[in-house]
Amino acid sequence: MHRTGSVTDNKAELMLNTSEASQLLYVHPNTLRRWSDDGIIKTYRIGPRADRRFRRDDIERFLAQLGKNEGNPHKCSL
Repeated sequence: MHRTGSVTDNKAELMLNTSEASQLLYVHPNTLRRWSDDGIIKTYRIGPRADRRFRRDDIERFLAQLGKNEGNPHKCSL
């Protein structure tokens, strides 16, 4: 997770890049990008390149729903 050490950047500490989020979900980064594009998982776009960021809370909620939905990400809603 990216950390800047500043108190004002606490929210940034809760954001994960695609690689970090995909590791938590045990999926390939391209799978996570596809889920993001399909609206299965919430994504935040930042910077001039519109890089994807994912809130850790959203990832944890998604994992909980995924377990309840027999591992089918298309049945999850965030």
